[in-house]
Amino acid sequence: MRLNRRSPTAAAPAPGAGRRQDPGQGAAQELGQAAGWGGVWGQPLVGLVLALLLLLGPGAPAWAATEEAVLAGGCFWCLEHDLEGLPGVIDVESGYSGGKQANPTYQQVSAGGTGHQESVRVRFDNTKLRYEVLLRAYWRNVDPFDGGGQFCDRGDSYRPVIFTTSATQAVEARNSLVAASRELGKPTSRIKVSVRALSRFWPAETYHQNYAKRNGVRYRYYRWACRRDQRLDQVWGERARSSGRWANASQGGSQSSVPPLPPSAPPPKATSPALPAPPAGQAGTPAPSNAPTAAALPPPPMPQPPAAPAQSAPAAATS
Repeated sequence: MRLNRRSPTAAAPAPGAGRRQDPGQGAAQELGQAAGWGGVWGQPLVGLVLALLLLLGPGAPAWAATEEAVLAGGCFWCLEHDLEGLPGVIDVESGYSGGKQANPTYQQVSAGGTGHQESVRVRFDNTKLRYEVLLRAYWRNVDPFDGGGQFCDRGDSYRPVIFTTSATQAVEARNSLVAASRELGKPTSRIKVSVRALSRFWPAETYHQNYAKRNGVRYRYYRWACRRDQRLDQVWGERARSSGRWANASQGGSQSSVPPLPPSAPPPKATSPALPAPPAGQAGTPAPSNAPTAAALPPPPMPQPPAAPAQSAPAAATS
């Protein structure tokens, strides 16, 4: 390391020389002098002004533009995966919303009676992604005509709900419902997606987070067996899974004649490593006509939380 030796005869540098003054500090100092505060920078009021200038200036922290949205659309594994790739999304977390029970578990919510729906919390930069665009992506990843669940997952915990966190979000959510009905060419009375104020979001267990990335084969099998993408294509046509601008049914957007709902006896969520991947290899691609039906596939077990570590001796592995 090179040492900076100063000559004993060299003049001492002026106070503050060689230091770059923060623009916010300079602006606050000028404001303080104009107000007659002088150079006393220890005053609390001056510190407050400085903090505000730094917060609102060009170097304001990124979290100032962060907004949250909570959405329920059936299986949270799928909705999390569908929304996390949107430009401007910071992260997506699976969880539960809508009920009054505190700290709900997956088993409790799945059994019913908690009032909660499987949902996702989307944190996004609203300077890069507008809430209305996020809503368009949400709508085109759900079946808006199904209020008894979503796709192969049936029951109250799978109902589609837009949980709003502010009055502004509530207005935009209701506007999006009207726009979706116009694109589909159906009256709003046919739309079964609810708009409700958010009470609280409860994060789901760790093994549910980022499920599609951590368990790709199992996730793709579940999504294919549930016929999620086939139903989306039937309902939304070429705009399925997209976030583009709304269109009217007369412009050739979505299907004007919506087919019946899928059967209500679905395979449960897949977690067995022995289960095959969808024939097409990717979620979002319809399965070929000769692919086995969901009824012909072996029923996979329901997901279970990780086993607690043994206290004395290692326990035998269970499936």
